[in-house]
Amino acid sequence: LAASGRPATGSLALGLAIGCTGMLFAGLAAIAAQLTESARMAKGLTGAVLGLAFALRAAGDAATADSSSPLTWVSPIGWSENLRPYAGERWWVLLLFAAAIAPAVCASYALTARRDLGMSFLLARPGPAAAPRSLAGPFGLAWRLQRTTLAGWSAGFLCAGGIFGGIAKGAADLVGGNQQTREIFERMGGQQGLTDAFLATMAGLLGMVASLYAAGAVLRLRGEETGDRAEPVLAGAVGRLRWAAGHLVIAYAGTAVVLACGGLALGVSYGLSVGDLGGQLGPVLAAALAQVPAVWTLTGVAVLVFGLLPKATSAVWAVVGGCLALGWLGPSLNFPQWAMNLSPYGHLPKLPGAEATAAPFLWLLALSALLAAAGLAGFRRRDIG
Repeated sequence: LAASGRPATGSLALGLAIGCTGMLFAGLAAIAAQLTESARMAKGLTGAVLGLAFALRAAGDAATADSSSPLTWVSPIGWSENLRPYAGERWWVLLLFAAAIAPAVCASYALTARRDLGMSFLLARPGPAAAPRSLAGPFGLAWRLQRTTLAGWSAGFLCAGGIFGGIAKGAADLVGGNQQTREIFERMGGQQGLTDAFLATMAGLLGMVASLYAAGAVLRLRGEETGDRAEPVLAGAVGRLRWAAGHLVIAYAGTAVVLACGGLALGVSYGLSVGDLGGQLGPVLAAALAQVPAVWTLTGVAVLVFGLLPKATSAVWAVVGGCLALGWLGPSLNFPQWAMNLSPYGHLPKLPGAEATAAPFLWLLALSALLAAAGLAGFRRRDIG
């Protein structure tokens, strides 16, 4: 940011705000890892705390325009906002981060010293003596493994969409007379009016975040494989493609479900705030669902890497992270269009409000299918493990 011409002091403050937020949640994740036996449960607990912090900050921002709401100050993500990079930095806010990070890290080390290796403080419940009939096939097993994650993401998107829709009506007031902020919103959401641009930006944000769910759902295949849980299943009558298809159906369909939840909450909340639920719900929901082809393209990338380069599956997160960075930082730094087009989201129309044609959706869907087919073909031929 400083190299691009932004003030060095503000750039340093913004970097510290982001870094300290990450350090705090790393400490909380370390505590969760001592409390639970399952890595997925630890991730779920930390994700729930992160989601709560995000919701509190968003609710606080909706209540006041100057970040002074108590809800904003309760949230660690709100602290990074109240550090005020580029707007009269409040360096003392870093003391709040220090006061929270140090105890979290110390607590995690203290818990580690008192925990038996391979055990946890919260014991896992024993499973039932007999498996239900729903686990007789690969899809039932995949659904059992991923249903909690899908429910959590759906609930999070409902909350986020409701909050974003509630503040959309006051988008002009939030932006005020800041021409630079208005231009950023227009680059992110289109130039069809500030409110529509804000809604399009929020729909795009939901779409980009949904790619994290999709990538995790696909890479669960790799987790089952490296955890030696796939081999006993594949040693029976279940073929590789049937086993993989169970998880991929949830990954692809789950993406549509979470985006539908976010779009529904966004449309209902905004429609109620302007007194036009019937007229606003359809376009806003369609704007959220319009992100599905782009998310499925990244899902196809995850399948491709899993099938052809299984030891490089961590690269999937780099690809997804790069697309998120382009979508969030590209408009504010005014990246050229060719750079924005490196992300599948750069090819989607800015809905609601903008004109839309079928071509970009069809091309992205075709690319997603091609990537997934190549990945499954590779998985069918490679060694397991």
